[in-house]
Amino acid sequence: MNISQKIFTAFLIVFLVAIIGGPQSIAAAEAGVDNRLYGELLKKYVSKGKVDYAGIKKEEAELNQYLKILEKVDPDSLARNEQFAFYINAYNAWTIKLILTKYPEIKSIRELGFLNSGPWKKKLVRLRGGMVSLDHIEHDILRPRFKDPRVHFAINCSAKSCPPLRPEPYRADILDQQLEDSTRSFINNPASYRLEGRDLYVSRIFKWFSEDFNEDILGFFLDYATGALKQKLETNRKKIDVKYLEYDWSLNGK
Repeated sequence: MNISQKIFTAFLIVFLVAIIGGPQSIAAAEAGVDNRLYGELLKKYVSKGKVDYAGIKKEEAELNQYLKILEKVDPDSLARNEQFAFYINAYNAWTIKLILTKYPEIKSIRELGFLNSGPWKKKLVRLRGGMVSLDHIEHDILRPRFKDPRVHFAINCSAKSCPPLRPEPYRADILDQQLEDSTRSFINNPASYRLEGRDLYVSRIFKWFSEDFNEDILGFFLDYATGALKQKLETNRKKIDVKYLEYDWSLNGK
């Protein structure tokens, strides 16, 4: 057998293995989501939770291209962590796109809704050839399917009181690390809480979604608090009353 015949035979074997592997092999090959465009935008235009919407606006074509990539993905073909990361990224990327539709005229995402109620029920997210709302992603997919309270510190509503947008996409291979970091950073950020004597003032996220935290806000704080905050909470655990801060809906822009 000459060299040409050997090359042809090797190619034929690879082709037959792919065919015999069937749809599952093909699905596995296509399962990954290309977040590079989104990652480049986040790296350039997100810093310390503040978003340079004017900068992203100049590269909106790249954001649109990324959203088209997401639209073509079949989430059901993805592994669990890939799905989790996919829906977080979709929520955050489409929220940015939503802001850009009226930027720089708007000062808050709530201006995009009906009677100052916000745009979360609008069907504006294109997924698998259909249209869904941001609420659908959050309340019908992320919260009930993954049952992970840390998601509240990963999705971003473009408001100053919202947990900061990470300057990178969420990735399946480091998802737990990213969720831990986002949660711990928010919990220990002095801008996110206030401790006055026995009163612990926390984000209204904990009030709106108390069931996701097993109705134990203080317990969740103790799990993630560090340093002096953790020490004070542990010392006064039985005396602490949880109260809620006002929510600043103004845009998290620079």
